[in-house]
Amino acid sequence: MIGGLIALLRRDLGLLLLGGRRGGATLPILFFLAVAMLFPFAVGPDAGLLSRTGGGVIWVAALLAAILPLDRLVEPDIELGFFDQWALRGISEEWVIAVRMIAHWLSFGPPLMLASLPAAALLGLDEASLRTVELGLLAGTPGLAALGIIVAALTTGLRGGAALAGLLVIPLAVPLLVFGAGSLAVGGESGLALTGAVSLVLLAIAPFAAGAAIRAARG
Repeated sequence: MIGGLIALLRRDLGLLLLGGRRGGATLPILFFLAVAMLFPFAVGPDAGLLSRTGGGVIWVAALLAAILPLDRLVEPDIELGFFDQWALRGISEEWVIAVRMIAHWLSFGPPLMLASLPAAALLGLDEASLRTVELGLLAGTPGLAALGIIVAALTTGLRGGAALAGLLVIPLAVPLLVFGAGSLAVGGESGLALTGAVSLVLLAIAPFAAGAAIRAARG
């Protein structure tokens, strides 16, 4: 079973990182950087304003970038019958979702953290703020990956499921956004702790919630 899960992780990473015509991991990163580049044009050249709001902008851009691959996370495999094949091999939906969640995070979490370096320069963030943003993304992006998996599984098979998934993720991700951006405030260490706590809860429930949704969709 372990060998099967490792092979599944390799497959999922290849699909999410490369992605064929859908841009793979490149599209979310380009979108993330585009938001960081356009924001200074929208609010003007005020360096103080940019530095005060830049961390929040990075978090909003990270959330929107995480939404882009939702339509590739679950529905294609259900349509092609892969979940049935994995079930015949003794790999439950919960294990498949856990592996998919890891692959999803690896495909956008670390790249977003790297892309935050030029984004921070564009937004005028100082070294301390950048360090806090990076720690916040490290704590919060696993939660975004888990939330994306849950919503993708719940909306699979629905007409306009991709658009609906994006609309559902945004309000559900508000706690992560609030705590993550709030960690940039003075004494914001508690914000990082709360961000990590929310992520851990989402990571714990995602395999079971998404697995149940997939079984319902297959049935």
